[in-house]
Amino acid sequence: MNSYELDHLPEVRDGLTRKERIVLYCIDQNQKERGGRNVPTVMLFGRVVEYVNISEQELQLILQRLTNYNQSPEA
Repeated sequence: MNSYELDHLPEVRDGLTRKERIVLYCIDQNQKERGGRNVPTVMLFGRVVEYVNISEQELQLILQRLTNYNQSPEA
């Protein structure tokens, strides 16, 4: 299995891909450094690209997917 497949394969335990998990990790680390304040997307992007090759558009899609992750579907 190559790295592309690994980056896009959801884990069984929670359904998150490797890239989504890295984004969440970077958000957590940045929030701790900023005293709990929100993390600007530009700052987040800079941290995420240290771990994985990702475009700005792909990061935006991941953030959109994660913010809708636990919301119940509209009736």
